[in-house]
Amino acid sequence: MARVLIVGCGGRGQALARALRARGHAVRGTTRDPARLAAIEAAGAEGRLADPDRIATLTGALDGVTIVCWLLGSARGPADRLEALHGPRLAMLLARTVDTPVRGVVYEAAGSVPAPLLAAGAAIVAERCAQARIPHALLAADPGDRSGWVEAAVGCVERLLAAA
Repeated sequence: MARVLIVGCGGRGQALARALRARGHAVRGTTRDPARLAAIEAAGAEGRLADPDRIATLTGALDGVTIVCWLLGSARGPADRLEALHGPRLAMLLARTVDTPVRGVVYEAAGSVPAPLLAAGAAIVAERCAQARIPHALLAADPGDRSGWVEAAVGCVERLLAAA
């Protein structure tokens, strides 16, 4: 059994949490909104209040985590905020995983965020994970196909666990 951290544990993240729990994994999911913690916990995950715009709020959530899923491919907000989430914020989180038990990163590389930002994020994940010798997977499934997306996300997590 592994512990998986889902950063951005909205509707699709909660579906992933249920699927991973059904496979025996412990799951921790983050939200910025305290009102959404109950929904995360109802999905079988440990809910954590954390903001990917403030990486320090995620640091404690990394405790005991084997796989991090950065599920922000459909994040909403101003262009500069989205650029930061898929650029410097992502890079900062990856830098903090080096001295943790994290042994894999899943990056959502598809969604409503502009394709150039997702491509830049994927490049950051590839570069930083190679430097840290942490395997990674790009989740490129269509988020509009919920069941296909969940299946692909579970596959990414399972492949990383097999490689760890």
